[in-house]
Amino acid sequence: MFTGIIEKLGVIRQIQPAGGGKRISVETGLDLSETAIGDSVAVNGACLTVVSKTGPQFIADLSPETVLKTTFSTKKVGDRVNVERAMRLSDRINGHLVTGHIDGVGAVSARREDASALVMDITVPPELARYMITKGSVAVDGISLTINRRDNDSFGITIIPHTAQLTTIGFCAVGDAVNIETDILGKYVSRLLTEGKKKASDGGDLGLETLAKHGFL
Repeated sequence: MFTGIIEKLGVIRQIQPAGGGKRISVETGLDLSETAIGDSVAVNGACLTVVSKTGPQFIADLSPETVLKTTFSTKKVGDRVNVERAMRLSDRINGHLVTGHIDGVGAVSARREDASALVMDITVPPELARYMITKGSVAVDGISLTINRRDNDSFGITIIPHTAQLTTIGFCAVGDAVNIETDILGKYVSRLLTEGKKKASDGGDLGLETLAKHGFL
């Protein structure tokens, strides 16, 4: 589990084919002395397992599913990536709960400066947009961000200078692909409502009307 607060910008130093997936080496600039083999590290929001490490550099395997569902399908040696080690339960959660399980890929559709902030629009598949709400949270390349606006196939975000300087979002241009993870709480609520509606149609009592009656909607 992660928080979406990026610790360091890393650089991909090596990419090798590994079956239907890939093996990558990432130089992080972090002290990895407390990171053990088998630990989780989020790279551009994707939860990867450390299989080897040397100093500030670690190696991780990407499954075929990870390559297919994330921007790692197009990443190259030398590309910058966001790096966050797994959270400790004793830490403050300054972002939001991020699992590192990417839901899909979006694309930057607009970018402009607004005073000192960077404003972006990101286009996403409708099946991802349905889990987003205005003022809700979303992880973009692993960065915890607040949604300013949302419609059926895109959402808008505002990035403060600190975040733009210390993460890859500041380098993103129109057309660039980004990893998207929607808020896990939204997915659970959606599933519960869908199951409740189905149960109500089958003669059960956990429907939208029941939830509304008891103050849940």
